Amino acid sequence: MAVSHSFNTHLQRANLGLLKLLGHLPLRWLRALGWLWGHVLYAAVVPRRRIALINWRLCFPAQPPDEQHRAVRAHFVAFAQAWLDRSWLWEAAPEVLASRLRLTGVVSALDGDVPTVLFAPHFVGLDAGWTALTLHVPRTFCTLYAPQKNKVMDGWIAQGRRRFGAPEVVSKYQGAKPVVAAIRAGKPLYLLPDMDQGMNDAVWATLFGQQAATLTSLPRMARLGRAQVLSVTSRITPSGYDVELHPVWSDYPGPDLQADVQRMNHELERLIATMPEQYYWVHKRFKTRPPGEPSVYRR
Repeated sequence: MAVSHSFNTHLQRANLGLLKLLGHLPLRWLRALGWLWGHVLYAAVVPRRRIALINWRLCFPAQPPDEQHRAVRAHFVAFAQAWLDRSWLWEAAPEVLASRLRLTGVVSALDGDVPTVLFAPHFVGLDAGWTALTLHVPRTFCTLYAPQKNKVMDGWIAQGRRRFGAPEVVSKYQGAKPVVAAIRAGKPLYLLPDMDQGMNDAVWATLFGQQAATLTSLPRMARLGRAQVLSVTSRITPSGYDVELHPVWSDYPGPDLQADVQRMNHELERLIATMPEQYYWVHKRFKTRPPGEPSVYRR
């Protein structure tokens, strides 16, 4: 067992070393490699391809099957490209990042120290969004972090996400108290509350017409932190990423938690419609089902 563990550690370090080297390639070369890798993943990783296709069909049932497959193939390409882009996001010189990460939209909403929660859905470029904010905006940000099983990769990811602006990175196992304190102290929270994590701290809300177990953390954190809420999206472009800050949500959160969560899902639908192939479809978003309903992922 000790030999196997040592071999795995060396293999992880070798993979990480290769990934760091790729970060020195011209961006167009790296994107071409991601295009190739994405097609390989689409062909080889059958279980995740199946999950992505089921999700797509549930959300876009009117599309013909050939268009659904084309879209999911494009998603795998975007996923692979975004993963390889971490090689320069976390290793390249700051001036390289500044030239590739374009911050657009209502950037002025982050002026001063107004308590803020950023709704950051799981688009494949979410790490680019975080890096752009911490690089370009002169504020200390806060986010949640889930430790990875791969310890070598976990260290690299943690280091990469702390690269600029001395952000406060809170383990998701620490609870809400340090997060709320950070928001009230003027540290914008980069929050990703759009995954299915069961019914703990979640309610039912529709997403593209489907019942989805939806976390209540966005309105709860906004209420506890007395914070404004706005969305942030990260779009892959040929020259890097466009990271857009969308307008501040009016009258949010409101008096009805259910309505607040549903509003979040409506906003998510709107954002996905602007770049559907770049959303994270390989996650079992509809894994949790209402009582009595069978799994949509059952073979």
